[in-house]
Amino acid sequence: MARSARPFGPAEKTVDAIDRKRERERWMMIQAAYKNAAELATRLVQRLLDKKILETTSDRDLREVFAKMLMKLSDMEDFDIQYKIAPLRGLTNDPNFISLYITQYIVEDIIDHPKVQEIYGDDLEIYQAVDSIMSHIRPKL
Repeated sequence: MARSARPFGPAEKTVDAIDRKRERERWMMIQAAYKNAAELATRLVQRLLDKKILETTSDRDLREVFAKMLMKLSDMEDFDIQYKIAPLRGLTNDPNFISLYITQYIVEDIIDHPKVQEIYGDDLEIYQAVDSIMSHIRPKL
């Protein structure tokens, strides 16, 4: 099959560099979430409880759920992550994709957990609480 000639100028080089940077950032964040899943889950559940976003009968069970979800992120396809965060993509400028994923996970999935009594706040409040923890794994590139 013939290769198509693609003009490759300064604009395309810039776009490719930005894409590579974002992909490297995503990979680093997923690896950090996997390695620090238990600690991040503990801090995340505590923050959600402190901000009175989440009401539960067992914070230990929720820590386990969040730790498993953070570890599972490394095995997920990019399409599945993008599909999950699609409703929240416009929530904020330059969003942390892991924070968006966890926010949507809370809104859609955690609400049905038997140990969760209630979830308070809108999507932005939940995202801000989640991102206050997850921003620590975002590399400063």
